Amino acid sequence: MTKRIGYIGLGLMGKPMARNLMKAGYEVMVHNRSQASVKELAAEGARAASSPREVAENSDIIFTNLPDSPDVEQVVLGKNGIAEGCRPGMIVIDNSTIKPETARSIAAALAKKGVTFLDAPVSGGDVGAIAGTLAIMVGGPEEVFESVVPVLKAIGKTITYVGESGAGQVAKACNQIMVGAQMAALAELLILARKTGVDPRRVVNAIQGGAAQCWTLDKKPDRLFAGERGPGFKAYMMHKDLGIVMDTARTYGVPLPSAAITLQLYEAMLQMGMRDLDNSALIGVYEELGGETLLSE
Repeated sequence: MTKRIGYIGLGLMGKPMARNLMKAGYEVMVHNRSQASVKELAAEGARAASSPREVAENSDIIFTNLPDSPDVEQVVLGKNGIAEGCRPGMIVIDNSTIKPETARSIAAALAKKGVTFLDAPVSGGDVGAIAGTLAIMVGGPEEVFESVVPVLKAIGKTITYVGESGAGQVAKACNQIMVGAQMAALAELLILARKTGVDPRRVVNAIQGGAAQCWTLDKKPDRLFAGERGPGFKAYMMHKDLGIVMDTARTYGVPLPSAAITLQLYEAMLQMGMRDLDNSALIGVYEELGGETLLSE
């Protein structure tokens, strides 16, 4: 419990995750490009930092949670970044979703300074981040992973060591294939039910207990039926993640036709001006294509 924790990236996911580390009794220093979240957590007892370098200079373990691969590279290896303030023995845990190859290159760069980098993307949305029940998939040296499990338990419920550096990001890419497919399937079944004149709510109730049961079917329909399409997990981030899936597939020569179609559906969603809505709001694309709205009477 004496370990000093740094958390960089206080967005929809990062802020509640940092807060849960504070609730677990850790001394937490925070940094974010936008200062509102920093001030909010500072008012709750966190220490504010002016740069990633300052976080590194005052932490034993640093978490990062950033939008994309270039952001993580900049925060870790750029000017006033973590690498400039780190020291041997430190651990950097990246909760972002980035390319596996980027995770491996950052790990190699930090290893030269005696610092361990764990790629540890998460799944479970803002609900899981707030509740501390996220699934965390980790890549990197197993002995270092074992040493930080008590810290990870403050933010997640299912904590899995997947393999060496980059393996956590591969697992997240696989996760996003399934999540994207579920969001598309949910949209299709809801619009099909509505278009045929059958109550979509009753359809959901009918199939939830059978082979179609999944996290998406359990969590998302009620919000959609209530007309709530805000995030959650923003559509443009889902689009970015599926782009990582396809980049990884091309790197390793893996055909992923279904994931490619899902990516195109999210591309359409972004082009329709719905980039900041929840990933389940993909149903809006189907409403446009099918000429039917979920909440029509």
